[in-house]
Amino acid sequence: MHNLKSVFRRELPVFAALLQEQISTLPPLTRPVAAHILNSGGKRLRPLLTLLTGRSLGPHHQDLYTLGTAVEILHAASLLHDDILDNAPLRRGRPAAHTLFGVSSVILAGDAMLGKALLRVSSLRDPRLTACFAEAVMHTAEGEIDEGANLRNPDLSHEDYLRIITDKTAWVLRASCELGALRAGGGDAAVAAAGDFGLHLGIAFQMVDDALDFSPPSVTGKPCGGDLREGKITPPLLLYLRSLSESERTAFKTSFQANALKNEELEATAAAIFAGGFAHKTRSLADRHLENARAALALFPAGRERDILDEVVNFVRHRKQ
Repeated sequence: MHNLKSVFRRELPVFAALLQEQISTLPPLTRPVAAHILNSGGKRLRPLLTLLTGRSLGPHHQDLYTLGTAVEILHAASLLHDDILDNAPLRRGRPAAHTLFGVSSVILAGDAMLGKALLRVSSLRDPRLTACFAEAVMHTAEGEIDEGANLRNPDLSHEDYLRIITDKTAWVLRASCELGALRAGGGDAAVAAAGDFGLHLGIAFQMVDDALDFSPPSVTGKPCGGDLREGKITPPLLLYLRSLSESERTAFKTSFQANALKNEELEATAAAIFAGGFAHKTRSLADRHLENARAALALFPAGRERDILDEVVNFVRHRKQ
């Protein structure tokens, strides 16, 4: 991944500076919240996708940085809201923003950040870009609502799970790529290929994330089974449930739905999910979407940027954090 690493090293400082600039232009009371989430690390994958897709399909344009920054602000705002909905105490090893600034302040700061991001996109005066971005905001919110409505629902189907993560996670990656393609002046076929690439990459990204949740802390640096404790239904849990006898499955469902599992039971379940290979099987499910992403990428013009985007596929497949 020599090319991808070099792009990260070169472009991340550029996006970091642009994000600091945007923080400084937010309303004063929202700046500490925005700084907390935007300075907490992260891969900056979404703005890099905008940049690489745009460069692959057309000449380099400074507007790609504007669009990439907007996408990252949208992503950060969604994390603020996500942590509140999950009542998560930590984000990337640091206190979640709502534990420091209060729930109301963080919700409103997230809204202000979304407004700032939309202003960034609309400043380019291309209604296609604005519509693409607004659609991503809508789908992200819909996915969050859908996930919340299905917490502790062990009867959730794999198709329902896919619908949730497509909205919650994958649509922003789809928009990241589509925005780059649109700004590059790509035709309908190129924009569609970019959208398919981002969508399947996003689905796989979330599946790998869900698999990593059941990996040992020695691998990920995070506690094992966080999704299980929060009542989220993901493929490792669904696969584990299928492996149980009918009586075991019924007993688990009853306790899980009632949030009655003790901590030692949750730890034992998380360990059994990992030991049973269900996290690994989830990665295999993600591989199917990565191959779909690669098929869409094959429609891009051959070149350095397409090669780097292919490295992104491998990065998602093999990531451990």
